[in-house]
Amino acid sequence: MTAVPGHGPTLEQVAALAGVGRGTASRVINGSPHVSERSRRAVEAAVAELHYIPNAAARTLKTRRTDAVALVIAESEDRIFGEPFFAGVVRGISAGTSAAGKQLVLLLSQAGARTAHLESYLSRQHVDGVLLLSLHDDDLLPEVIRSRSLPMVIGGRGPLPVETSWVDVDNRRGAALAAEVLIDGGCRVIGTVTGPLDMTAGRDRYDGFRTALEAAGHELTEDLVVAGDFSQPSGGRAMAELLARRPDIDGVFCANDPMAAAALHVLREAGRRVPEDVAVVGFDDSPLAVTTHPPLTTVRQLPEQMGLAMVSLLLDQLDGDPTRVETRVLETSLVERGSTRPRA
Repeated sequence: MTAVPGHGPTLEQVAALAGVGRGTASRVINGSPHVSERSRRAVEAAVAELHYIPNAAARTLKTRRTDAVALVIAESEDRIFGEPFFAGVVRGISAGTSAAGKQLVLLLSQAGARTAHLESYLSRQHVDGVLLLSLHDDDLLPEVIRSRSLPMVIGGRGPLPVETSWVDVDNRRGAALAAEVLIDGGCRVIGTVTGPLDMTAGRDRYDGFRTALEAAGHELTEDLVVAGDFSQPSGGRAMAELLARRPDIDGVFCANDPMAAAALHVLREAGRRVPEDVAVVGFDDSPLAVTTHPPLTTVRQLPEQMGLAMVSLLLDQLDGDPTRVETRVLETSLVERGSTRPRA
């Protein structure tokens, strides 16, 4: 059997050559498990012989599926391309969507700079679901997506209604581990460079650190707290401010590795030895942590696992109940290196 000259082979021709019905041929081509092995082999052989290419546009019209998933990262390009955390999450998401046969559409947009075009793109005409990462408290994009009945999963627990699925790491426990290693190393005047406090990750790390200090009898006074924005320059500025406020500071927790790396540089420029004079702990366990001088003690999180888990929850909605709500909290752990003192 040959295709009509000037036209590609049709599904009917594939079915006829394979000796099966059109519905069976369609199920094989669309990956359905509900066909016999004999029929599957016959259809696959017919597809190969006829060089049949499925009509994706027609399938989309019939199934109302685009097989595309949008990832929206609500941050500046400087942060997205400058911090290893984002690269790790994107790698995990890309691996998960690829394994599921989904096309990943990456959209970069901060809330204040977001265009109406981006918001209009997030509809069932273009994507089957949305993954959101790095939301700030005032971002209304989740409400826009929810109003369009699009499946959605958030990366990071946010100030969101309970009906939203999300994946986060145990930020509070990780920050408590940072406090413990500083205390156990003999630090007495302990401060912190926080992340943005309009983000759940920033607040949770601050709250977890403060609570652990207080439980051990250490007071975290206002002059020992300076807010950063997770960027390396903000970490340097914050460390300089802590030194100016409290020259006697001997322990610092920075809410991510880039800020901690900048803090190490400022301390070195100020003639402070690390960890002898000031011990420093970061959060991420990014590749940056092993390149600093000294190597950075830090809290390990696994951004690729976060990305994979986000895709898994979204697929649960796409392949099952679209109203299904799930949440996952991934473990954190401490990796001790040269920027902290041996524990007592």
